[in-house]
Amino acid sequence: MSLASKDKIKPMLFSTMKHYDGKQFITDLVSGIIVAIIALPLSIALALASGVRPEEGLYTAIVAGFLISFFGGSRVQIAGPTAAFATIVASIVAKNGMEGLMMATIIAGVLLILMGVLRLGGLIKFIPYTITTGFTAGIAVTIVIGQCKDFFGLTYPAGTVTIETMDKVKAFVANVATINPYAVLIGLISLAILILWPKSWDKIPGSLIAVIAGILIVKFSGLPVNTIGDLYQISNKLPTFHTPVFTLSAVGDAMSNGFTIAVLAAIESLLSCVVADSMINSHHRSNMELIAQGAGNIGSALFGGIPATGAIARTAANIKNGGRTPVAGIVHAITLVLVLVVLMPYAALIPMPTIAAILFMVAYNMCQWRTFVHLCKTAPKSDIVVLVTTFVLTVVFDLVVAIEIGMAFAVILFMKRMSDESQIKGWKAYDPEEDPDGFKLKPLPKHVRVFEISGPMFFGDAEQIAAIDFSANTKVIILRMRGVPALDATAMHSLEQFYARCQKQGITLVFSHVNEQPMNTMQKARFVEAVGEENFRPHIDAAIEWAGEIVSRA
Repeated sequence: MSLASKDKIKPMLFSTMKHYDGKQFITDLVSGIIVAIIALPLSIALALASGVRPEEGLYTAIVAGFLISFFGGSRVQIAGPTAAFATIVASIVAKNGMEGLMMATIIAGVLLILMGVLRLGGLIKFIPYTITTGFTAGIAVTIVIGQCKDFFGLTYPAGTVTIETMDKVKAFVANVATINPYAVLIGLISLAILILWPKSWDKIPGSLIAVIAGILIVKFSGLPVNTIGDLYQISNKLPTFHTPVFTLSAVGDAMSNGFTIAVLAAIESLLSCVVADSMINSHHRSNMELIAQGAGNIGSALFGGIPATGAIARTAANIKNGGRTPVAGIVHAITLVLVLVVLMPYAALIPMPTIAAILFMVAYNMCQWRTFVHLCKTAPKSDIVVLVTTFVLTVVFDLVVAIEIGMAFAVILFMKRMSDESQIKGWKAYDPEEDPDGFKLKPLPKHVRVFEISGPMFFGDAEQIAAIDFSANTKVIILRMRGVPALDATAMHSLEQFYARCQKQGITLVFSHVNEQPMNTMQKARFVEAVGEENFRPHIDAAIEWAGEIVSRA
């Protein structure tokens, strides 16, 4: 598949329909139903972790799941609520309510569509792996902290603030004496099922078995354990259309949250697409996927859902069960509509410790702790600083702060690393007795100095140009730039200052092997015109020969 094909702004569904047949439909149908069974308990659990009603998780999986599969740039992507958004959504809902979340999600959707239309899908690769690993691990920890209350069956006094992660830690410590041993028992049984069931039979998801077991144990034993119905009102109504009140102040308040949701949705969705590509030997259309993610999030918000993105685990399950076209994702969404209408009232019976256990497993599967430890052992110190900083800030503060500071650290440390790699070295004097054949050092005409520059010339190391020193009897200076791939405005300014310094001392400046980007920068700055085109030579031998002619004419 060509690069142009991969970058098409065209839904993958339309491309796969050209050769679609009944056999593939049956496979997609079965896969879509299985994925819907997997998505059911996860959607409910993630909705509760996000601080919204259980059915709103299904609304998200239905509306966003359908739109993203229909318009998406991947053959097999399955979308819906994911753990990455749980703590962000919970914080937005606690501070700004559902209207604030709806506004932020719509803004995120618009930004995602713009990113796709402007073909920015490829820019996601510029977010360092250490940052994505750091905030993913941080989100996993915040999910575990947020679910400890329900897993241990704690009771908090009225008015206890549990918005931020640190608030939840303080509340847990303060009320640890209220542990409900029956809740812990149900939680441990659920965890055991989630861990052991897939090892014996993975045709039916362990989360569904854990939910059924939890319901049966609590229902027939009469154990005093909170269920979803004890804490939330359950509705099996279909999602209805609702628009927020658009005002400048409301849009301004939601802009920061919308930007965070958009960036995270783009990162997680495209990462899921990359993983899926490797599993089916295919190529996704990143820009079309971003547009679909935008449409899916706008649709989810307008129909009472929460932010959605591509879900790696559900996408992998789709592939494993034979799904190979977006039809499987559409079937998954339609199946969840039927589940919502028929089975949603029974969700009230699900014990809260079971929901907590499911989310513990979600957090464990997403935390990438092995990757985290491996990076800490093998990565350069600067990358470890970015990794750990992003992780800690995600847990202690929030994802917005973590990404902002993590990116700032990454950029600063990258610039320092590039600056350390950039060097300006003067050639050593040629000694014919030590090197009579000129094998090691080239002979230079008298009064000529050569300085070789290596690495990108940018503002981080522009002062090295000003530090070039030469003797009083120097007539020509050659700057050899074959090792300079890029030149920025600050370094260009330093070159201009160095040229002015040479002019004052009657020194001719000659350039050797200037690469394309630095040459374009010099031409735009009219530096080539000022120095003289004749003083730009294609390679060092030509530059040395030209310098000799200059000296001989002086």
